[in-house]
Amino acid sequence: MSSDAGIPEGAPQREALEAAVEAFSAAGIQMPKLDAEVMLASITGRDRSSFIASPETALTPSQSRSFSTAVRRRLRREPVAYILGSKGFRHIDLIVDPRVLIPRPESEMLVELAIEQMPGRVLEIGTGSGAIALAVADEIDGCEVVATDISADAIAVARANGITLGLDDRVEFIVGSLPESGEFDLILGNLPYVAHGEGLAPEIRGWEPDVAVFGGKTGYEVIEEVLTELASGDIETAAIGLEIGHGQAEVVCGLVEAAGFTDVKAWPDLAGIGRVVVGYSQVPDPVD
Repeated sequence: MSSDAGIPEGAPQREALEAAVEAFSAAGIQMPKLDAEVMLASITGRDRSSFIASPETALTPSQSRSFSTAVRRRLRREPVAYILGSKGFRHIDLIVDPRVLIPRPESEMLVELAIEQMPGRVLEIGTGSGAIALAVADEIDGCEVVATDISADAIAVARANGITLGLDDRVEFIVGSLPESGEFDLILGNLPYVAHGEGLAPEIRGWEPDVAVFGGKTGYEVIEEVLTELASGDIETAAIGLEIGHGQAEVVCGLVEAAGFTDVKAWPDLAGIGRVVVGYSQVPDPVD
């Protein structure tokens, strides 16, 4: 018997993978083999290397049904992370679902900035799943983090992740844009920066939350609003790091400078694309 996704019940894992890869390729999914292997590995509890070592191992009926369901969901272009309910980010695994943006490798640069700065207290704006805040707390001993998001649903996911990872004693999650006041060594943010109308993959356009993706008509509106709020509010920080999109470095550097930060630069990613804008607070010269 086979499912309408073409995966026979009790099929060898080789056959199940081949059927999934064929279906994904026909649907135009970009990495069909990787997606199929990751999903089957999660469902069977096996390492992906086992598919090479023992390709004829039969799936149990339950595994076959679960994999068929996962394949059907992926064919609707639902992201793999939502199908599996989790996503790895640096050294931690996070609960993710359509309430939150799926953490991307690019955001690891914000954690790397924190490690370079070794702050004692960090504010993260727009935390989503809590990936950046929790990774910072996980990798910097004793660092305390305050993380905000305007989405109460996102904060619920982030808090659950904090509890699961045992980091809820050092990461405070707050619904809203910014805390009312506070002193921080570093502010981090992966704010929405995609312009409305910009072409996006079906996995993003159809599944990830608009509030976490779109930054306004030009893509800069949310970043500008947050920087304006920071400049006029009662929050002090030594440095700031903001993730940006392709081609946005010049404009965002200008916005960060206008908010009162100095020595503003764009850090490039491995492809040489400006990916994180970093700025520092101006420290007054000591009085003689």
